Amino acid sequence: MKNLNLYQTTDIDKLATPSESQELTLDSPALAFFTDFASTTPQVIEDTTAAVDVQWMMQKAHVRMKLVVNADDQFLGVISSDHLSERRLVQKISEGLKREEISVSELMVLKTDLKALDYDEVSRATIREVVETLKDWGEQHCLVIDQTTHHIRGIFSASDISRKLRLPIDIQGPPSFYNVFLAKH
Repeated sequence: MKNLNLYQTTDIDKLATPSESQELTLDSPALAFFTDFASTTPQVIEDTTAAVDVQWMMQKAHVRMKLVVNADDQFLGVISSDHLSERRLVQKISEGLKREEISVSELMVLKTDLKALDYDEVSRATIREVVETLKDWGEQHCLVIDQTTHHIRGIFSASDISRKLRLPIDIQGPPSFYNVFLAKH
């Protein structure tokens, strides 16, 4: 095995920084903001995990959403910090469950109830178009699917987009009868 040399840093004054981050705008390509699961391991949680444990795990990892999989790593849906709210836990407790028995599978959004963007379309879009779609749907996160391979290809996060653009992005959920109903119960 070859030994590598170590060099003095005395004459080094600057840090390398990504030059593109200075130039990102709402008209930049959407893929510049995309978390691509082909190169980044997705945040996943097994459906049988206790909901109270997931809250802690998400806080520790500084994430607001995880993909839910079964023991065979098959995609089942998503769980977000909003789905793990105290109100939702109390609702399940009122149905007769004990707090520590409530699993992710009882609070998650099933894949049959999710909508996603298409990777091919996203590859030709600007981040402005993605942000407008997130606003129209009132979503903080949006999955991206590859319809050719039938995989979840990645995800957009409003907070990641906001951080990269250094702009506030306010995503308000559209009012719906279901949301109004939940707020009153």
